[in-house]
Order: sequence, then structure tokens, then C-alpha cells
Amino acid sequence: MLTRIFVISIGILFIIPLMTFTGKSPQNSHLRLAILLLAAGEGSRLGGHPKALLKKDGRALLRSFMTCVQEMAPVELVIVTGFYAKAIEAEIESCQILNLPIQVIRNFNPETGQASSVRLGLEALKSEYDVLLVALSDQPNIGSSEIGMLLEQFDHRDTVEEIVMPQVNGQRGNPVLFSKKAVEDILLIPGMVCRPYMDQHPAKIKIYDTDSTAFILDVDTEEDIQKLGITR
Repeated sequence: MLTRIFVISIGILFIIPLMTFTGKSPQNSHLRLAILLLAAGEGSRLGGHPKALLKKDGRALLRSFMTCVQEMAPVELVIVTGFYAKAIEAEIESCQILNLPIQVIRNFNPETGQASSVRLGLEALKSEYDVLLVALSDQPNIGSSEIGMLLEQFDHRDTVEEIVMPQVNGQRGNPVLFSKKAVEDILLIPGMVCRPYMDQHPAKIKIYDTDSTAFILDVDTEEDIQKLGITR
């Protein structure tokens, strides 16, 4: 059993593995990658089912994501849970064999919306990182290749650009990359989170125009489950 420290503070449960935050992404060796994965949603349009635990090819989407990012050697992986926290945290526990530097943050008020989970996750970051990937737990086709594309775009951004956002036929996609400076600027503003910050600072966004639908495909409805070959 993994040794953990539990701290209760203002609606947050910190579950901190005793691991050192070191390492760099092998694909972009000069970049230290941190990841914030949002897994707190209710899945109301699926009749109340944790989307992170939906399965593709017999494996939970959460496990698939954690497996794919392992090869990128992130310095930190923060996972925010909320609805279905115990079930999702049990799945995370079963993935400890992957030896990722995981910190789980529980949002005790997930009904307040995704923004509250984003803010909790940003405030929980502890590592020395260069770039943060903010990802969703219900995008079954996001893998190391797609994340690598974003990191390459980040490498070639202009000086004023602090964010890399994928866009498919004019539609905003996920995940999104944020420089550490952008995250620090967001945290300086009480209650600020990623989306409104991006809306207020369009000049800081590098748009990555791509034909890859992986960036805009997520699982919200029963129709999506059928279309994407997902099972419960």
C-alpha cells in the first residue's frame, strides 16, 4: 500500500504520495511538464456515471491517460476528483504501478462547476515545471502523440504567447498548455481560472490549427458512447 499524507483544508483533501518531483519530458527534454487532469464531473447526461471510468478497449479512460503520459515523464500529475471520488481514487490507487508523481485533490463541492475544480488543481501545484497541460478525463483519443504535438507548438510559440490551444475547424479543443508564467498570473487573480483568462488575453494564445478530431471528441452522451466505441 502506498504511504500517503492526508490534509483537510477548505474543502480540499490532499492525497500526496511520498515521491520526488523530478524528471523532464523525453520528447521535449528541456521542458518540465506538469499535468492537471479534471475528473470531478457528474456525468449527468450519462445518467450519472463517472466518465473517467468509462472503458475503451477494456481499460478505463483514466488508466489509459495515465499510461500514455507515463512515457512523457511528467514532474507532477494533479488529478481533481469530486463526484464518484471514492471509485475514481480507487482506480488511481490501482495505477500506482505506473510510478507517476500523483497528487489527488478532492473537490468537496463539485456541483459548483468545473471552474472550482480547475482553481483547486492550479492552487495545488507543487513542482518546478515549465509548462502545464490541463486535460479532461473523457477524451478517449488523446494520447502521447497529441500531447507531443502541443509541446512542439509550445516550443515554437512567439515570445508573447503563453498558452497553446488546439482548434479544429474553428472549434476550440482540449487539452490546453499553459506556461508557468500564465498559471502564476491566473493565480494572482482571486477566483480566476483558465477559460476566462484566455478570453481576456487572446494575444497570449497560440492557436494550433489541426485536423485531428481527437482534440474535440469527448464523451457526454449515450450517442457518444456508441460512436466512440466506449463501454461502461
